[in-house]
Parts: sequence; C-alpha cells; structure tokens
Amino acid sequence: MEEAAAKFLGAGIAVLGVIGSGIGIGSIFAAFIQAVGRNPAARNEVFTMTMLGFALVEALALFALIVALLLLFAL
Repeated sequence: MEEAAAKFLGAGIAVLGVIGSGIGIGSIFAAFIQAVGRNPAARNEVFTMTMLGFALVEALALFALIVALLLLFAL
C-alpha cells in the first residue's frame, strides 16, 4: 500500500469517532428534554449538567478531527 493511501485510510478511520460523538450529543439532549418535561422547576440545574456533558462529548469529536488532520497534513 502506498504511503498516501495509508494516510487517507487512517484519517478516514479517525473521523469515524465523530459518529459516536453525534450519537452522544443526541442522547444528552434527549435526556435533557425528558428531564425538563418531568420536572420543569429543575431546568436550571439540569441545564448546567447538560452543557457540561455536551462540552465533553464535543471535545471528543474535536480530538478525532485533529487526529485526522494530523494524519493528513503533518505526517
């Protein structure tokens, strides 16, 4: 296998981590909507934890993207 082909294949595999991040973000906000629907008075407390979870899951997507870009352009 050529080096360029291996770089493209590795970058494509690294970007697959974004799929898991999308699923995680969807489940975080689905749980938020259910929690607020059950107890609207606790919205502010639940919203804080929702944003924290969103930020952590989104960071994983950014790490996957950075790894893919490093494979493509730095190696």
